[in-house]
Amino acid sequence: MAMLPIRTKYRGPAPVMSAEGIDVVDEALQYFKANVFFRTYEVKGECDRTLIYVTLYITECLKKLAKCKDKNTGSNEMYSLAVSKFPIPGDPSFPLNAVYARAKNDADLELMQQYLQQLRQETGLRVCERVFNTPDGKPSKWWLCFTKKKFMDKSLLAPSA
Repeated sequence: MAMLPIRTKYRGPAPVMSAEGIDVVDEALQYFKANVFFRTYEVKGECDRTLIYVTLYITECLKKLAKCKDKNTGSNEMYSLAVSKFPIPGDPSFPLNAVYARAKNDADLELMQQYLQQLRQETGLRVCERVFNTPDGKPSKWWLCFTKKKFMDKSLLAPSA
């Protein structure tokens, strides 16, 4: 998985991106509504693996936000989801082990876990901003209508979660 630069306020190993341009989180959000309908996705490089992960995580965020009544509650849910224990590539419970390479050593494993957590925190923040960007402060039905869709028929969380 590529460690792409992101615009973020969260500490982590990701290279910090300047204010201009779009990062992987913006790209995943921009194309989410089209990409979520894909059953397959041709992986052409490491950047695609990062985009796939962020897209799957957006789906998990929307499932949590569907139960929230306001932005404050949504922000708390996004933070809880981001810092909760999650499987990483190479773990038996990770749904896309066929697409992702296992970390070569413990240092790479720790770096990947930190990067994914930073990516999850920033993605959750931006998803929450978009979902609750309505005049009445209620969640947008145009985002929540995608809660039941599964990108590539996969989910990052176990069915019981």
